[in-house]
Amino acid sequence: MLIDQTIAAFADELASNSPAPGGGSIAALAGMLGAGLTSMVCRLTIGKKKYAGVQDDMQSVLAQSEELRSQLTALVDEDTDAFTGVMAAFGLPKESDDDKAARAASIQHAMKEAVRVPLEVMNLCADSIGLARVAAAKGNANSITDAGVAALMIQAACKGAALNVKVNLGAITDAEFSAEVSSAMMQYDETTTRIAGEILAGVGAALQPAA
Repeated sequence: MLIDQTIAAFADELASNSPAPGGGSIAALAGMLGAGLTSMVCRLTIGKKKYAGVQDDMQSVLAQSEELRSQLTALVDEDTDAFTGVMAAFGLPKESDDDKAARAASIQHAMKEAVRVPLEVMNLCADSIGLARVAAAKGNANSITDAGVAALMIQAACKGAALNVKVNLGAITDAEFSAEVSSAMMQYDETTTRIAGEILAGVGAALQPAA
C-alpha cells in the first residue's frame, strides 16, 4: 500500500514515470495532512487551563477530524486502485461485438469509480474545512498558523480532486450520473473555498502586529 511507504519511498514512486500514484492520490494526501493539522491544533489546546472553556468543542472537533483523516488516508490508495481499474478495463479484448460491449460496460463502471473516489475526497474536504475553522477560531493561539496551513491543504485537496472528477466525468455516458456529480462537486468546492478564505482572513488578522 502506498500509505504504508516511507515518505521518501512514496516521493520516489510519485516522481517516477509511472502514471500512478498521481494527482488524485496526492489530493487525498493533502486532505489527510490538513485534517491531521486540525487534530494537532486540538491536541495542543485540550488540557490547557487558558482554553478551559473550549475543551468540549476541541474534543468534538478532534474526534471528527481523526475520523476524516482516517477516511482520507484510505482514499490515497483507493484513487490509485481506481486508476488501475480504468487501465484494466481499457485493456480488455475488443475482437467481437460481445467483447466490445463488455469492454464498453467495464470502462463505464471503472470510470464511475474513478469519479467516485475524488468526489469523496471533495466531500470529506467540505467536512474537514469546517473543523479547521473551529480549530482556528477557538484553538491554541500559538498554533494559529497551523490551522491556516490546514485550511490551505484542505482547499488544495478539494481543488485537486475536482480536476480529477472533471477529467474522468468527460468519459461517462450516463447523463443523470454526470449531472448529480457536477452538482455535488460545485457544492463541495464552494463550501471549501469559502470557509478556507474565512480561515485565512482570520489568520492574517491574528498575525497583524498590535497597534
